[in-house]
Amino acid sequence: MNIRKILNILTLITGAIALPITSIWIGKQAYFWLPPQAAAESQLIDDLISFLVTLGAFIFLGVTGTLMYSVIFHRAEKGDTSDGPPIEGNVTLEVVWTAIPILLVFWIAGYSYQVYEQMGIQGPMELVHLHNPMGMESAYAAPVEDTENSFPPSPRPPFPASSSLPVEKIDVLAKQWAWVFHYPEKDITSTELHLPSDRRVRLALKSEDVLHGFYIPAFRLKQDIIPNHTIDFEFTPIRIGQYSLTDSQYSGTYFATMQADVVVESPEDYHQWLAQAATRKPSPAKNQAASEYAQASHQTVKTGWATVAPAAPPLVNAS
Repeated sequence: MNIRKILNILTLITGAIALPITSIWIGKQAYFWLPPQAAAESQLIDDLISFLVTLGAFIFLGVTGTLMYSVIFHRAEKGDTSDGPPIEGNVTLEVVWTAIPILLVFWIAGYSYQVYEQMGIQGPMELVHLHNPMGMESAYAAPVEDTENSFPPSPRPPFPASSSLPVEKIDVLAKQWAWVFHYPEKDITSTELHLPSDRRVRLALKSEDVLHGFYIPAFRLKQDIIPNHTIDFEFTPIRIGQYSLTDSQYSGTYFATMQADVVVESPEDYHQWLAQAATRKPSPAKNQAASEYAQASHQTVKTGWATVAPAAPPLVNAS
């Protein structure tokens, strides 16, 4: 056996070992590409993304590795200008390379749908047919004990949505163009979403006018909100800090102003904030869309484009 054949065999063995190991390593790095997990549901999405990155890396490295192997070990000799041997189609090979992508697509679709179900996201069919299940199972991930050292995540045992953890109920109203949050416990209203850490939260999502999208990137949560329907949505914040809520659906001229702060704090600080807010009298909240619309309406030069007037600034106890 000559040296070329030995190198050929060693290359194949090394590639067969290195390919899955390298792909898994790249998939693990995907956790560092994302914001720190701020909700228990984040683990489901991050695991899915890591899986997709691992699979993508395996395919990419496998294809490029095969091309490089062919170029190195199966290229024509120098000066050889003859035609290559005629090769007819191989039915078995064609069936294999057709079946493998199909199976991969079904695997990805099945895993993605499983995550979609576990998070309790309601899609178009549920909303159209008014199927709003109470007590939905919206995450199987348990809250972490040490949020400071939970990035990247470590495997955690699942728990069902019917857990005995306390459930905090908050009403969320989306309108052109503001988020309004009502806390029934103290009957107060705010334009800033305050949440207790490591407590189950149930939001009652409503839209006053058009289609909106409740989206908190740090929580990996996005739920469409349609008019005339209340959508119950559950999750568990696990990391203290301030995050951003945005509207993921185009809702009109000033939809970019549909921003709100999300404050996750300890249960003690959360209840203290509720108590302080309850002592304040309701007053109009600052509303960027209303301010910009008022400025535009006083301009001497008119654009001629019709613009929907923003809703009046909400009356809130706290900003």
